[in-house]
Amino acid sequence: MNLYVGNLNPDTTVNHLRDAFGEFGTVVGAKIIRDPLTGMPKGFGFVEMADQTAGIDAIDNLDAAYLCGNIISVKEAKSDKGKKPTPKPGFNRVFRPNDSSGNTHSAQE
Repeated sequence: MNLYVGNLNPDTTVNHLRDAFGEFGTVVGAKIIRDPLTGMPKGFGFVEMADQTAGIDAIDNLDAAYLCGNIISVKEAKSDKGKKPTPKPGFNRVFRPNDSSGNTHSAQE
C-alpha cells in the first residue's frame, strides 16, 4: 500500500520515515520529494508498506502525529495511472520551419 506523507519537516530523512512507519509493518520503500532546481525538500513524501493492513495501521497511528517536530498528515496515495500530464503554458505549440515560399507555420497539437 502506497502512502502519502505531508507536512514533513525539511530535516526529515528517509530513515526517519522508515523508522516511524516500520513500527506498523514492513516498509518496502520511502521517498522524500525534492525540488529539482534547488534540491530542497518539498515537504511531502511517500512510503510504501508491504501490505494493506500495515498501511491502514500506519495511517490510523501516524496521521496527525509528530515526526521531527512537525504534525504530519498520512493518507493513502492516489494513483496517477491513466492521468494525462498537465500541459505547461506556452509549450503546447509545434513550430515548423519555413516552407519553400518562406512562410513560417505553427499549429496547435
